[in-house]
Amino acid sequence: MKAFSFERASSAQAAAARAAEVQGAKFIAGGTNLVDLMKLGIEAPEHLIDVSGLGLDRIEETDEGGLRIGAMVSNTALSADVRIRRDYPVLTRAIAAGASGQLRNKATTGGNLLQRTRCPYFYDTAQACSKRVPGSGCSALTEGAFSRQLGVIGTSDACIATHPSDMAVAMRVLDATIETVTPTGMTRRIPLEEFHLLPGDTPEKETALMPGELITAVTLPAPVGGIQRYHKVRDRASYAFALVSVALIRQPDGSGRVALGGVAPRPWRLAAADAELPNGARAVMARLLDGARPTEETQFKITLAERTLAALLLEE
Repeated sequence: MKAFSFERASSAQAAAARAAEVQGAKFIAGGTNLVDLMKLGIEAPEHLIDVSGLGLDRIEETDEGGLRIGAMVSNTALSADVRIRRDYPVLTRAIAAGASGQLRNKATTGGNLLQRTRCPYFYDTAQACSKRVPGSGCSALTEGAFSRQLGVIGTSDACIATHPSDMAVAMRVLDATIETVTPTGMTRRIPLEEFHLLPGDTPEKETALMPGELITAVTLPAPVGGIQRYHKVRDRASYAFALVSVALIRQPDGSGRVALGGVAPRPWRLAAADAELPNGARAVMARLLDGARPTEETQFKITLAERTLAALLLEE
């Protein structure tokens, strides 16, 4: 691991200002993803700013009837909160499907949203990866490449990696908003649907955050009710990332919302697909995955997504 300097931030604004001031600086909280990447030489920050002690670890009710979740709330604490379990059960289900108990105890809400892809070529520094080294190409798209875990929609010729978060898929179906502070002290609210960027020709640009900008909270709107489900299909029963995951909110009149994980560079949801829910899983997926560009190894994900949603609809 490359040598680095370290400091503990005194406030969110000071942390953001310091990150913008020091070249090669990174924030660290739980460290469940960043530290692994540092050990592998994929991330090599020259300076780490510890933001774990800023008091951003509370879940508070908002004036609009929703919840404001501090960026440092652990995945375990978030999934276990009585208000989340009662009013946003899809989020509890999604978090419980991710990683392991030990990691959920340490991983944070903000860090979960910012975790980087688990594409095997991103993790192998001997392989070309434009997300890791801009402009170097995408080994996952070469002949004979292993792409079973990778994306089918929202991808590009430069990158077919997927976003690995389960939590983010549930937050997308709940219409979450991300709150931040910039290096100048300004606050921003970024809808989750706009937060994760599609790769295009610049897959190294993964989020809408400005240099130095720090996530301080995630806000959920007032509960929408309905039957809420999250199902994750993976190669083994635990400690594995999704091949396909489906977050579903279904109302008594048949309307609702659907978001997918494991298929795209961000949690994948379209309003036009939501509108097709009364017509069944096939109609939803025809809209949601319209324009998909699977590889030979990921073609199965299109059928799997439809069957997973169909199974959830039958549970009701």
